[in-house]
Amino acid sequence: MIYGYNKKLLRVNLTDEKFTVEGIDDSTILNFIGGRGFVAKYLYDEIKKGVNPLSEENKIIIAIGPLSGSFLPSSGKIEFGSKSPLTGGYGDSNMGGHIAAELKLAGYDAVIIEGKCESPKVLVIENEKIKLIDGTKYWGKGAITCEKMLKEDLGEEYQIATIGPAGENLVKFSCISHDFGRQAGRTGIAAVMGFKKLKAIAIRGNKTVPVKDPDKLLEKGKEMYNEIYRLPAFKTWTPYGTADITQWVNDNGAFPTKNFSMGYFEGASKLTGQKLRETIHVLDKGCFSCPIPCGKYSRVRYSGKEAYVEGPEYETIALIGGNCMIDDIEKVGYINFLMDEYGIDTISGGNVIAFALECFEKGVINKDDCDGKELKFGDMESVIYLIEKIVKREGIGDVLANGVRNASKTFGKGSENYAIHVKGLEVSGYEPRNAAGMLLAYMTCDIGAHHNRAWAITYDIAVGRYEVEGKAEKIIELQHIRPMIDSLNVCRFPWIELGFQLHHYKDVFKYITGIEYEWEDLLRVGEREYNLTRAFNFREIDDFGRKYDYPPARFYKEELKGEGPTAGQKISFETIEKLLDKYYELRGWDSNGRPTRKKLEELNLKYVADELGL
Repeated sequence: MIYGYNKKLLRVNLTDEKFTVEGIDDSTILNFIGGRGFVAKYLYDEIKKGVNPLSEENKIIIAIGPLSGSFLPSSGKIEFGSKSPLTGGYGDSNMGGHIAAELKLAGYDAVIIEGKCESPKVLVIENEKIKLIDGTKYWGKGAITCEKMLKEDLGEEYQIATIGPAGENLVKFSCISHDFGRQAGRTGIAAVMGFKKLKAIAIRGNKTVPVKDPDKLLEKGKEMYNEIYRLPAFKTWTPYGTADITQWVNDNGAFPTKNFSMGYFEGASKLTGQKLRETIHVLDKGCFSCPIPCGKYSRVRYSGKEAYVEGPEYETIALIGGNCMIDDIEKVGYINFLMDEYGIDTISGGNVIAFALECFEKGVINKDDCDGKELKFGDMESVIYLIEKIVKREGIGDVLANGVRNASKTFGKGSENYAIHVKGLEVSGYEPRNAAGMLLAYMTCDIGAHHNRAWAITYDIAVGRYEVEGKAEKIIELQHIRPMIDSLNVCRFPWIELGFQLHHYKDVFKYITGIEYEWEDLLRVGEREYNLTRAFNFREIDDFGRKYDYPPARFYKEELKGEGPTAGQKISFETIEKLLDKYYELRGWDSNGRPTRKKLEELNLKYVADELGL
């Protein structure tokens, strides 16, 4: 018997307003664990080849893991997945907060949402009581505002995920919001919710989940908390959260500046975690059972307006602050608030805005395209103008709402060279021209250029930025650890920021589920997931392969401009090819980056090899 799971999947058909509960078999649990693993498995199996991401046939998968609701440290993550409207390939994104535990206590390990509502609806899950309620009054409201309204209408105890006007208007990098500032931001899954006219999901549960060995789990949990409290970084990192690394990244010449044309921002000292805490910080905010509350709830003012926002976190600081050259933490915080309320991913949003500003600077677009306005880097009003145009899909915003890859194809005039994306997903907040491992991580990330699949910048700096040997091995190692963490549905910060030991997860997995997996077994799950999502992309994108792994042309055609330790540097295309060759070889893929039948069969994915005709 497998413990720690409800072993139930809730299927929601929006078209027919039908709700069915299905079992989750043991083989799915053993091969994919939960969370991100379940998302990868169900997306591949459930979505028919060639489905338009913005259609009734696309589905949204929501999944949690065996540690969800366990009160173990930082076990508040939940995973959302869909075929991405931004990239056309595999898409997922996770977020913290409290909704993962609530879904577990409501009695489900996964939810599959299919079909489309005729009019705006809110999905309400309260244990066995499932219903769709009228969402008309919430439609058009901001994501944060909508969550507040639903808590007032349904009850404070409900945990709620919402979309904003950006998702309603099918902005392809719109995000799902929860807990007044937590987002599933990447790959545009909120646009899928918007197409389906599903404004929000509200969950309430009061069940319990049996565990295999509660006494050992309790003792291990105490040990884990105590270890975290003793780690040196607990006291130094926690007060500032992710903003703590701003100065470090800038000092190392890896801070994206002016649309990734530079790696050093002279105004970075005004964007640090220390500056945030001194000027706008109100209180610390943590997710479910988290001992390191990285959320910094802030009060920001701009142009006579006041707002409260969770953040800004590092990625927002990097992509709005450095990349758009806004050198004021309060202004960055206010833009963060606007994007959260509208429901825009701040990583993609910051990239898209910086791209538009450079297009204006280079004459690719002009005042006639922008209602007579002059757009420029460092100008708050330019940024706000573009945000509002994108959210409403008006004028130039209708083009930009499709992301930098699609916008550059529309604009042309050489703008493709500085559209900063991989596979259609905009690059997150680390300049990688001088960090071969981080660049490879972006290039080979299954959803596109996202840092949370393999954060390798510290490794690059430790062993040598331009060193190629050993980089592919390290990235693969990280790419197997990260999906395992996302399948257990715990946060990576205790490990990656504080140095928390990963071996604890093998023990708690056993005490919760009764499954005796060695560390290598857990990493094998991560490898299985990565191969399955790679196969998904080959199935769904006709010409998918090596060329989709290439980085933005700017990274190998242009030297870094400006000041800082990496100015004047770039990476060669020959190095890029060498990195990919080694990576594919180690993964057991062919020279085009396609998983081989041998590798898929090794991973119990024979049916995938059969479908791909390998």
